[in-house]
Amino acid sequence: MKILMMLSKPFMTDLRVYNEAKALIDAGHNVTVIVWDRRKEYKKEEEVNNIRIKRIHNTTFMKHLPNDIFRNPIWWRKAFKKAIKLYEGEFKFDAVHCHDLDTLKIGVKVKKKTGCKLIYDAHEIFGYMIEDDVPRFIVSYVFSMEKRLIKYVDHIITVNEPLLKYFKTISKKPITIVMNCKDITSKKYIPSNNDNFTIIYIGTLSKRRLFPDLVHGLGKISDIKFIIAGKKEKIGYYQLVEQASKNYKNVDFLGEIPFNEVIPRTFKSDIIVSVANPNSTKSKIETPNKLLEAMACGKPIICNKGTNAAELTERFNCGLVVEYNLKSISEAVIKLRDNPLLCEKLGKNGLKAAINEFNWDKQKEKLLAVYNGLQ
Repeated sequence: MKILMMLSKPFMTDLRVYNEAKALIDAGHNVTVIVWDRRKEYKKEEEVNNIRIKRIHNTTFMKHLPNDIFRNPIWWRKAFKKAIKLYEGEFKFDAVHCHDLDTLKIGVKVKKKTGCKLIYDAHEIFGYMIEDDVPRFIVSYVFSMEKRLIKYVDHIITVNEPLLKYFKTISKKPITIVMNCKDITSKKYIPSNNDNFTIIYIGTLSKRRLFPDLVHGLGKISDIKFIIAGKKEKIGYYQLVEQASKNYKNVDFLGEIPFNEVIPRTFKSDIIVSVANPNSTKSKIETPNKLLEAMACGKPIICNKGTNAAELTERFNCGLVVEYNLKSISEAVIKLRDNPLLCEKLGKNGLKAAINEFNWDKQKEKLLAVYNGLQ
């Protein structure tokens, strides 16, 4: 099949999209991805491992708009025009695969125009993802928009059981879980070999995840190194973390890094930290990439009570579950720093879970089954 993917990111920062596109290509499909590169950080067109990428950059007018709420309609229009141009020219695709709700409107218009199949790949419940950042009426509109657009979808893909349960309440379309699991780095447990006990966090920098406070909390602990890489999605917090990191010699802020660096850096660390406000609906239902990365690399994770991550961590005994505050997190870091045997035990448990269940080979089989069902 010829498949057109839609993504509102530059592509090189989203490992899930890369893994899915690569799995489809390896299975004999042809994949092109239209992406939104807001800050014009990448080439307009390129090919990555046979995945063709077509990027849309912000115009001068778009740059002067206050935020993406106003930019989204322009992005949708530009992406739709590019999709139809591809369809009528070099790439008559059979399916359009929309990553997250902020691309689904494009996909619906493309389906109506071309008659192609429509896949909705919901990495998040979008309304819950934005509820802390926008007025309530926008959140309500987003939920209603999703219910309206999902009627046109042929198959829903999502990331875990809590999201599957949600989508069952708003749609009778078939749903498949494809988790954000990673390739196993090594089936044998390999301890890290760092001069200083190394904690790593790679992901979104936000208040919900205790940034920038986490920098100040861990920056004061001796004999450790705290490595942070953050996405520029929330620019204000990115800058706050960048500035806070400069106050501590044991904190290393990497900025935004491409997805192909995430697993190697995680593998070289001693532990992963991934906390999230338990009062947030998103925290209660998400399965953080950090947990799946920790499992794949055989590293313990520190997460907090009241989250889906905590439930999985306790079930597989692959990390420490703490309270959502700096004192509890710091105590857990010190406990693991001073107890290498505990680190090894938790790391081995996580790796075993990854080998048996939480690995990309198992997930891509389910993705390919979705597409086999469309043909």
